[in-house]
Amino acid sequence: MGYAYIASFKEIEENDFNLNIPRYVDTFEEEEEIDIKAVQKEIEELEKELVVVRGEMDKLIKEVVK
Repeated sequence: MGYAYIASFKEIEENDFNLNIPRYVDTFEEEEEIDIKAVQKEIEELEKELVVVRGEMDKLIKEVVK
């Protein structure tokens, strides 16, 4: 990503003296690719863990309610 740019007078003139930053410096950031299979696997693992945690919570709640 560019943080500074020295534009020539000619380039500024060609841009009708418009000094908006995007005319001279690329501010676009490319998005990171997402590995769908890895994300799906992580979701499945979290769902399994959630079942275990909910089971443990149910046991603790039953002990407190007694």
